[in-house]
Amino acid sequence: LCKLLALQNDPPPGMTLNEKSVQNSITQWIVDMEGAPGTLYEGEKFQLLFKFSSRYPFDSPQVMFTGDNIPVHPHVYSNGHICLSILTEDWSPALSVQSVCLSIISMLSSCKEKRRPPDNSFYVRTCNKNPKKTKWWYHGKYLTRTRNFEALLD
Repeated sequence: LCKLLALQNDPPPGMTLNEKSVQNSITQWIVDMEGAPGTLYEGEKFQLLFKFSSRYPFDSPQVMFTGDNIPVHPHVYSNGHICLSILTEDWSPALSVQSVCLSIISMLSSCKEKRRPPDNSFYVRTCNKNPKKTKWWYHGKYLTRTRNFEALLD
């Protein structure tokens, strides 16, 4: 509840908590986001879906883009999954929803060319619905990923 109030009272620039989304569930929020001025995404509107497990903040939230407009970006798949290390192995309980939002804004803002990841079609066809069940490997500005096949069995 503290994190919710913090996001409501002090949202990152261009982001607002979708009040309707938290009326239904305290464990699932939608954050409305606008592309930053002076970037490839200026004026575009996106929605981020945050899902919190009972282990939050020790376990990272599941975060993905949702809705009609998924940003075209080298680290964002067309199903909304985001390849960003703080959403998986670089997660820390010290991170807040605001810091996750700022990292995503920064990722979009630094983009020089709108394009999907090279393996987008295959990934979207074969991935688990939960992006946290994908094993991501980060290599500087390039990314590769492997599938967590055990996760496909549950």
